Amino acid sequence: MAQPRCRSVLITGCSRGIGLGLVRGLVEANPAPDLVFATCRYPEKAQELQQLSKQYSNIKLLQLDVVCENSIKKVVKEVEEIVGDKGLNCLINNAGINVLASLEEVTAETMLTIYETNTVAQLMVTKAFLPLLRKAAQLSTGMGCHRAAIINMSSLAASMQLVQANEMFLKVYPYRIAKTALNMITRCLAADLKSDGILCISLHPGWLQTDMGGNMAPMQVQEAIPGILSVLDRLGEKENGSFLDWQGETLPW
Repeated sequence: MAQPRCRSVLITGCSRGIGLGLVRGLVEANPAPDLVFATCRYPEKAQELQQLSKQYSNIKLLQLDVVCENSIKKVVKEVEEIVGDKGLNCLINNAGINVLASLEEVTAETMLTIYETNTVAQLMVTKAFLPLLRKAAQLSTGMGCHRAAIINMSSLAASMQLVQANEMFLKVYPYRIAKTALNMITRCLAADLKSDGILCISLHPGWLQTDMGGNMAPMQVQEAIPGILSVLDRLGEKENGSFLDWQGETLPW
């Protein structure tokens, strides 16, 4: 990341897809963050991530299940022991799941499962890391990833204004509704934490060829990562509480 530099970044859901791509993009950047905390549910099964962590000493591979309170508490303690009084500069809430469910197929159980992982968990992880984000915020000025920032991975599918324009998203009722709620979390956090100097945005990373995005997606993960990192680099106070895509364009709520 460019100067002023982001010293430490934590990303959830790094075993594959966008999370893995972000880890790779960050450690290959010049200058790279001093610390990239790559978290996932099963680090021992994340072979690509394991290889990457052997290649780059600034990757700290940690186990985190975002829907487990004890797992969240454990990882916060582990991160705190490493960052100390410098705190955590950037939290990227990337972990998420998707289940195909149209109006005819959707069930209460599916709705609650997706909401727990894609919405509630993001808020609980953020809340748990707030003390470390506040520590980092006290050491710098301005707003952005160089100081303290929360990046919620959202989706174009969450836009209420664009519902009619994206009818294919009608097949993912639980996912898009949970991401719309995540956008409200972004707005609430941006307002609540502004006085602490902590920035918060929702980011649509693009429709990408991942396990979640599927083979029909027009872009590969590696195509989107430079744009995403460039957006994160340029974030400032005027972007606080915004909904952006991987090119930095503002999306309608």
